[in-house]
Amino acid sequence: MQNSSTDHTVGSALIGRRTTLRAAGAGFGLWFITSANGRSMAVEAPASASSSMGSSGRLAPHSIPKYLTPMLIPPVMPKAGRFKVRRGQDGGSYEISMRQFRQQVLPGSLPATTIWGYGAVKARWRRDLLIHHAPCPTIEAQANVPVRVKWINDLVDRRRNYLPHLLTVDPTLHWANPAGGAAGRDRRPDYTGKPTPGPYTGPVPTVPHVHGAVGVGDESDGYTEAWYLPNARNIPRGYATVGTWYDFLAKKARRGFGERWRRGSATCQYPNLDRASTNWFHDHTLGLTRLNVYAGPVGFFIIRGGPHDVVLDARNNSRAVLPGPAPGENDKFPTTKVYREIPIAIQDRSFNADGSLFYPDTRAYFDEVVAPLIPEGEFSPMWNPEFFGDTLIANGNTWPFQAVEQCRYRFRFLNGCQSRFLILDFNDIPNVKLWAIGNEGGFLSEPVNLTEANDNRLLLALAERADLIVDFTDVPIGHHVLRNVGPDEPFGGGEPDDDFDSANSDTTGQVLQFRVVPRTGADPTTPPEFLRLPALDPLPPPTVTRQLALLEHMADGRDADGDEVEGPAEALLGIVTEGVWAKRMWHDEITENPDVGAVELWEIYNTTEDAHPMHIHVVAFEVVNRQRLALDDDGEGEVKSPIELDGPVMAPEPWETGVKDTVVAYPGQVTRLRMQFDTAGQYVWHCHIVEHEDNEMMRPFRVGPTQAGQPMRRH
Repeated sequence: MQNSSTDHTVGSALIGRRTTLRAAGAGFGLWFITSANGRSMAVEAPASASSSMGSSGRLAPHSIPKYLTPMLIPPVMPKAGRFKVRRGQDGGSYEISMRQFRQQVLPGSLPATTIWGYGAVKARWRRDLLIHHAPCPTIEAQANVPVRVKWINDLVDRRRNYLPHLLTVDPTLHWANPAGGAAGRDRRPDYTGKPTPGPYTGPVPTVPHVHGAVGVGDESDGYTEAWYLPNARNIPRGYATVGTWYDFLAKKARRGFGERWRRGSATCQYPNLDRASTNWFHDHTLGLTRLNVYAGPVGFFIIRGGPHDVVLDARNNSRAVLPGPAPGENDKFPTTKVYREIPIAIQDRSFNADGSLFYPDTRAYFDEVVAPLIPEGEFSPMWNPEFFGDTLIANGNTWPFQAVEQCRYRFRFLNGCQSRFLILDFNDIPNVKLWAIGNEGGFLSEPVNLTEANDNRLLLALAERADLIVDFTDVPIGHHVLRNVGPDEPFGGGEPDDDFDSANSDTTGQVLQFRVVPRTGADPTTPPEFLRLPALDPLPPPTVTRQLALLEHMADGRDADGDEVEGPAEALLGIVTEGVWAKRMWHDEITENPDVGAVELWEIYNTTEDAHPMHIHVVAFEVVNRQRLALDDDGEGEVKSPIELDGPVMAPEPWETGVKDTVVAYPGQVTRLRMQFDTAGQYVWHCHIVEHEDNEMMRPFRVGPTQAGQPMRRH
């Protein structure tokens, strides 16, 4: 299917382990708006948090009406001010907080949902609206012009008391662990000799990460141990209020760009060295990312301009015209403009009947394992290896509609799901033409006609972005549905309905509805086949090759009837030496330490049965190729050890050309990436299935030497 480099036999053999998975999830909705003069224009959230399981039972996805709500097009985030940049153009500054509020994620006939979201708390002009929403307004940046953001953890009630998490927090993972104090933070608590613990209910740590930010300093990257609690008045005595790396990175920020971090916040600076691209931001707290992201906070960070934003018309070598406009900084809200460049974040969630988010609070939800739980056994009592919401959301609403004219549009898609790979399917839109022009790192080397090359479909892994031109010129007037034919379970490659069952056609198989209307004027845009995209800057040959492994640790458990059940206890990363893999935990010593300026080839060997979307911070990389791995002869589909290569080298897909920050590592294959490390500091690489990331499938790496005074690794 989507990946001609995926061997169907290998893919189907390797996805056989998964048994029946229950579908579940949560959502977003109604604006919480405050004008620039501070006057409230909507109702703030109640002080108490919703239960992750709710009190009124699950809301059946089939009962949710579809296509009643117009899709939100996020406006532009207002700036709080500007700051001087040495030898450069003035940069824009922002003050953005994460808050709890109620939003109408579901259609208006159903209850609103208590969620979290980002929004500006300060603006330069009275006309600017300070809006908290999920997804929040978009940060619009210019290439090579820095942006500075003060990120505020504002998860408190009106009396400045902290708000507990909306969802159930498993304290047995290797996680931020504020209750452990300075000595126990950022560790897996030791419960030896104690009963299995209940959920953590204290103040929530957060740390934002701009996903895709190239060349950002480690003080601004959202390092997972640089979290901070809200500036609440009732933080329990003995709690750590910041993560292990917070103070060290705060000093770097003070020295580097003169900003002092205040309690409950961190100020970060983004150099925007990327090519013109579609980035996004979300929380990245150690062991808590899956829950913090599921609660709602996410936003786009779009970089424009620079030499890699010049697209020509091949017919006359003049500047090409791409579909637009996009939302602008001075646009009114609500707007009367018609936008033809639109970012679209797709997420999966599930709900309770009272409108609250549903997310499982017990390991039994995934595979019925009830014992032995930590500390007696290896299973965390509340963590689930994957989660698939039974409802799809586009830009904060379940199954919205978008009116489009019979002309070309530019859509910047983001897969913001928890564990779900999407396969966007445009085949229910008659006569539509689909072109890919960009991915995470900006424009491709050339436009890709997905209608001809890939049957009007596109695989979109977790955290991947796709810059598409969708041509509705010949589409009949009427209502047409964008579908998803990815699976409602872990993805392992292959073709829908041949190698796996497509998503439920009545629920998760539908994304949004396009309402096609007649064009009101001429379409001035350049046909995609004539677009000459900006040239890529090839990297020098690598000087170092690293062999890395994707692993899964299985354990034996029991269900409620006492029957034996085998299930995954952790997802892991590791290294490969002479063909033999070895696991490495988050707290182990760093094994990836590129020199500043080094070009390296990373070979990622996937020994598991699932595809993993792998994200590497601070760099953009080239996908070099893939190659199958030999499997054992016992018919179990396990990768041989020592590793043996099996079959020809396979080129990346056409829509993987250019540069990326997230890549699909297919089961039973090695995926090779080339990248250059230009920025010194401490960063991370991880799987972007956030349930995996939160339970050991993330590792730190360091560019350059150990920094003076940096926190030391602790076992």
